[in-house]
Amino acid sequence: MKTEKRLIYLDNNSTTLVDQRVLDTMMPFFTTNFANANSTHQFGVGAYNAVKEARKQVAELIGAETNEIIFTSGATEAINLAIKGVAENYSDKGKHIITVVTEHSAVLDTCKHLETKGYEVTYLNVKSDGLIDLNELKDALREDTILVSVMFVNNETGVIQPIKEISNLSHSVDAFFMTDATQAVGKIGVNVDDLEIDLLCFSGHKIYAPKGVGALYVRQRQNRIKIPALFHGGGHERGLRSGTLNVPGIVALGKACELSLKEMKQNSDHIKTLRDYIELQLLAIPDTFVNGNTSKRLYNVTNICFVGADSEAVIMGLSNYENNLPLIAVSNGSACTSASINPSHVLIAMGLDENKAFNSIRISLGKYNTKDELDIVVKNINDVVANLKAMVF
Repeated sequence: MKTEKRLIYLDNNSTTLVDQRVLDTMMPFFTTNFANANSTHQFGVGAYNAVKEARKQVAELIGAETNEIIFTSGATEAINLAIKGVAENYSDKGKHIITVVTEHSAVLDTCKHLETKGYEVTYLNVKSDGLIDLNELKDALREDTILVSVMFVNNETGVIQPIKEISNLSHSVDAFFMTDATQAVGKIGVNVDDLEIDLLCFSGHKIYAPKGVGALYVRQRQNRIKIPALFHGGGHERGLRSGTLNVPGIVALGKACELSLKEMKQNSDHIKTLRDYIELQLLAIPDTFVNGNTSKRLYNVTNICFVGADSEAVIMGLSNYENNLPLIAVSNGSACTSASINPSHVLIAMGLDENKAFNSIRISLGKYNTKDELDIVVKNINDVVANLKAMVF
């Protein structure tokens, strides 16, 4: 029988621990306040009011109106709803969509699907630092472009794209601008009006809420967007997302958004200090370098290449039950594509060869990490990488 070992968790871009305050807020909606939010009796009205408050909390975090927030099961569903919805409803204007080769698979796979339906998709390249070339976007825009979809913060490298400039260019040809802001919302300031964002998607489990709940923002002021439902039923969520509302998850998401808004500065200062500390220590290892732009980057991520050390072997070495060391959780890319044996499409697009892509580790920190933990991690990574390199040579 395996004994319980200490866990040091550095994979927060994949998912986060649910904040105890978020858990406490949602628990009554499993037990004492379990009514259907669409029931008209007083018990149901209480659940409806809780959802209403959560919608307000989400809207406040991103500077939206409450009628612009659609609750979903997460960012993947929201992305499908947004992209397919625009494609279906605005095909009279055109069938051209622009996105980026380093997008999350939810965007890329949805676009690939639309290509089989007669839509044309332009996939922008990125420079070696992970940023797009705005001139390439400008050249790609056409009169029949209906949607530009660019990720706000890359989930593997933390690189932040120039969102305002991208939205301005998109609107110059009357195309809608959408962003997968899953790694941005709740971590940095995001205001849909200031940035002129038309559609925005994110998930709760990246900001200390549970899995299975997320939101789609659909602009209803100025440049109003109309998209059809993906599936039909009771006409819930302004007719866009039928199905009984996940009241506990929605309430939890609302609370997580409220906490993120209040504590963003405190969290960012704490986490950035830790990220900079561990990155500096790890870069002292010979033949290491950071992947991606280090000035236009989210404060909680470092993606480091340890040349000559296979990332899967590093991950296994750090999470080995057979020794007396803590289990250390890091990743080598998106958890959504972890079953793939291919190198990271993000790193390959940035110009890394397959070997260096396979030698790269993503460390993503959260508000519960401590400096003491990082000292342990640095030592163990040093040992694991040294052992792997010795085996090669």
